[in-house]
Amino acid sequence: MAYVDLGARAVAEVPPPPSYAEADSKLGNALLPRILYATPEMADFVKTGGLGEVAGALPRALRRHYDVRVLIPGYARVLAGLENLTILSRLGAFAGVPACELGYGTTPDGLGVYVLVAPDLYERDGTPYGDARGDFGDNDIRFARLSRAAAELAAGLDPCWSADLLHLNDWQTALAPAYMSWLGIRRPSVLTIHNLAYQGLFHRDNLGRIGVPDYAFQMDGVEFYGQLSFLKAGIYHASHVTTVSETYAREITTPEGGCGLDGLLRTRAAQGRLTGILNGIDESWDPRTDPHLATRFEPDDWKGKKANADEVRKQFGMAVSRGPLFAIVSRLVHQKGIDLSIGAAEAIVAEGGQLVVIGQGEGRFEEALRDLAGRHPDHVGVHVGFRETEARRIFAGSDFLLMPSRFEPCGLAQMYAQRFGSLPIVRRTGGLNDTVEDGITGFTFSDASPRGLASAIRRAFETFGQKKRLNTMRRTAMSRSFGWDGAALNYCNLYARAFGNHTARRWKAA
Repeated sequence: MAYVDLGARAVAEVPPPPSYAEADSKLGNALLPRILYATPEMADFVKTGGLGEVAGALPRALRRHYDVRVLIPGYARVLAGLENLTILSRLGAFAGVPACELGYGTTPDGLGVYVLVAPDLYERDGTPYGDARGDFGDNDIRFARLSRAAAELAAGLDPCWSADLLHLNDWQTALAPAYMSWLGIRRPSVLTIHNLAYQGLFHRDNLGRIGVPDYAFQMDGVEFYGQLSFLKAGIYHASHVTTVSETYAREITTPEGGCGLDGLLRTRAAQGRLTGILNGIDESWDPRTDPHLATRFEPDDWKGKKANADEVRKQFGMAVSRGPLFAIVSRLVHQKGIDLSIGAAEAIVAEGGQLVVIGQGEGRFEEALRDLAGRHPDHVGVHVGFRETEARRIFAGSDFLLMPSRFEPCGLAQMYAQRFGSLPIVRRTGGLNDTVEDGITGFTFSDASPRGLASAIRRAFETFGQKKRLNTMRRTAMSRSFGWDGAALNYCNLYARAFGNHTARRWKAA
C-alpha cells in the first residue's frame, strides 16, 4: 500500500480498502436516500459559531432516515481527528482553482466524512476564514474548491457513493448548485442560510479564476450590485432555500432584513421554495448530567444551581452576593447588541446585580468590557475568549442571560440558558422570537434601544424578588425541548419535496 505524504500524517492512497466498498454496499445503505452535507466548519473539529454546532448535530440526527455523509475542507484538525482516513481520488484543477485530493474517514461514532486534502488551501493558522490580519485573500478559491467538490460528488466522483441531494450551508458552499447547473448535473439541492449578512462577495474580476462563466454575471445569476456573490448564486440555483427559524425566514424577505437580497427571497417564498426550520441543541445541554458543571442539578434543585453561581463568582473574582447574576455568552459584535448590554451594566450594578461576560469579537467592545470590570471588580467579571467549561457553568449559575440582538437568525445561547434555568432577556427578532416566551420562559422587548432593554431588565429584577414566580419560570424554561428530532423531521419533509425521479428510480431498483 502506498501513502500520500501529509507531513506528520500518513494517509492511505487509492484504491480504497475493501472494507470501505463493502460497508457502502450493505443493503441498508443501498436502500436509503443519500445526502451530502457540505459545510465549511463542524463542531467535531472546528467551529466559529452556530453553523459549526449545527453541522455537528444535524447530520447525526438525520442518519436514522438517510445515508448521510459530510464534506468539509481538510483543516489540520479535521485531518488529525478523522479515523481511517483514506485517499479516494484526485480532483483536477479548473480555471485558477488548484487540484486536490479527496479523502474519506469517519468520526468515532461512525459518521462518514469526505475531506478535501489541500494543505496550501486549508492548513493555515487562524479560523477557517482568516487570521488576525483579516479574511484570507483567496477565500474565493478556497470555497469554490469546496463547492465544486460537492457538485462532483453528486456527479459520481466516488464510484461507491453519489449524492441524491446536496445540503449546502452558507456562502462557502453556495456555488455548488450553480456549478451543477453550469456542468449539466441534475440533482436537487437545499441551501441553508445561517446568516444572510455574510454573502461571500468578491470583485467581478474573480469570475474567471473560479470558473464562473461570463454569462452568469447578471441579475438573474451571480451579480450583486456589481460584485460576484456566492450566496446569491446559491439562492438563485438551489432547489430550495432554508434558514434557521421561521421568523428569520420572514424577516429576510423585507428590505430591513434582506441585506439587498429581499427581492429574490420574496420570489422564492412566493414559489414555496423558502422555509424556516428552527435549529436544535444536542442532548449534552442537560444540567442533570453535564460533566462541565461544578454541581449537577435538576429542576427545583436551586441549591445546585446556586453552587454553580458561587463557582462562577469565585472564578471571576467577584463578591459573594444575594442579588441576581446576569450573563453574556456571545460574540462581542454589534449584531448581538453588545453596546446595549454594556450601557445597561451600570444600572444592573446599581440595583444590586452582577454581570459576568465571556466572548470575543470587536476590539472596541472587548476594551469597554475590560474597563467596566476594572471599575466594578466585585460586580462585573469578564473573560475575553472562550472556554467550554466556563461557558456552561455561566449558563448554569446565572439567573438571566442578556441577548438584545439587533438580528438573530436562530441563536443557540437562549436555548442553552433555558435548559439550565437561566431566563433569557431578548429582543423579539429571528429565532429569539421563536424560542423565548415573554413572562413564561424569559423576557422579550421590541426596540433595539437602551430604553427597550432597560424595561426588560427592570421586569427581570421584579421577578427575581418574587421567588415563587421566578422558580415557576425556571421550571418551565428547563422543561422546554429544543432537541434535534423535530428539526430533523422537518428536513425529512423538505427533502421529500426536493427529491426528483432520480432517487425514486434508484430506490425501486435497489
